[in-house]
Amino acid sequence: MDFFEFNDADHHDDAMRHRRDLEQEVRRYQAALASGDPHVGFLDIETLEEIANYFIELERFGEALEVVDRLARQSPYSSDPWLRRGIVLNNLGRYDEAVESYTRALALNPTDVETLINRGIALDNSGDHDGALEAFDQALVFESTDEELLFNKGVTLEKLERFDDALGVFSDLLERNPTHREAWYELGYCHDFLGHLDESLGCYDRQLDVDPFSCNAWYNRGIVLNKLGRFDDSVESYDMALAIREGFGSAWYNRGNALANLGRLPEAIQSYQETLKYESDDLASLYNLASAYEELGEFEPAIGHFQSVLRQDGEYADAWYGLGCCFDGLERHFEALTHFTRAIELAPECAEYWYARADTEYNLGRLSECLTSYRRLLELDNGNQEAWFDYAETLYEAGYHQESLKSFDRAIAVNPEWADAYYERAKVLFALGNK
Repeated sequence: MDFFEFNDADHHDDAMRHRRDLEQEVRRYQAALASGDPHVGFLDIETLEEIANYFIELERFGEALEVVDRLARQSPYSSDPWLRRGIVLNNLGRYDEAVESYTRALALNPTDVETLINRGIALDNSGDHDGALEAFDQALVFESTDEELLFNKGVTLEKLERFDDALGVFSDLLERNPTHREAWYELGYCHDFLGHLDESLGCYDRQLDVDPFSCNAWYNRGIVLNKLGRFDDSVESYDMALAIREGFGSAWYNRGNALANLGRLPEAIQSYQETLKYESDDLASLYNLASAYEELGEFEPAIGHFQSVLRQDGEYADAWYGLGCCFDGLERHFEALTHFTRAIELAPECAEYWYARADTEYNLGRLSECLTSYRRLLELDNGNQEAWFDYAETLYEAGYHQESLKSFDRAIAVNPEWADAYYERAKVLFALGNK
């Protein structure tokens, strides 16, 4: 006796037949439109709805809009065409018109949660975050447990920088659904912004338990670990993000920064070079690449990269400063002074630039100009013990012994445990005859 197995082939065949019939109706509809047939409205509402869904599914939103407009004319007292119209307009980036369509839908069906949610999303997309929040709160009156609604409200609160409130919404959502991976991600972001770094790290770990292939979660986890000073762990997190998406430029960049913090400059250079493969015009990566070469004492490639930065942005003060450091390292002090001076012209309140200029002027034997630069530096950074020390030494060398003594006193006041300052102060006292 033969036995026959049952399967769902008939259901599959039915679905295929329905799809072919729908595509045939779509072709009839398009042909009628193209011919200008005045009877183009011959299709019933149910078929028009299926055609609209067909275009939406294929992301052919321009064609979908024509269909939903026709539906709205044929069913003037139904809210559904206006809801569909809003969805289509939102996908077309026409957010204000989408809001108007949702408003028309709500006039016909004021308690429809789906319409309220979509109206909130469109308002949020248009930049009206307060209006979006109001729409979400209206929806919550009718459906307080809807996960999509709670999630979108939380995201809008983040955009309003109401992170404590957003944290509460995402926490509530996760109590209802502990496997909501996007909510763990956003909760981690809220904790990070509020400075709760350990809690933020825990949230990203929970998200990765649910979705281990989320490169954004690995990336944000790396950022938090970097803030915690756990640079080795941070690099591992960025490596995971890059294993998932190799062309993730920001992950390469942050990986380079973590490696630089570890003093692993050759590896940092490789990371910055990878960043520039994917984001060739990223000035921060190009600048950090140049800085890493400069810190390694490889001045020629550093100069080339700093110059590349300045070709893109001639007012990048740090790049002028970096060039100055390279020329100073090469003992080309006149060129160094030119570049430090240009950096100061662009950012006159940066004490570091004045310090570099003072040192270079000292190397050139320009003690008077050097002392002027030190004075400006100390106006900007009065608690800099090394600057007071160097200023005092220069005063002593220039023969201003009383002023030098006062400056060594200031250095000691900043750091009473600094032996070198006491030693140099003794030398000044000896020069003044005060044995």
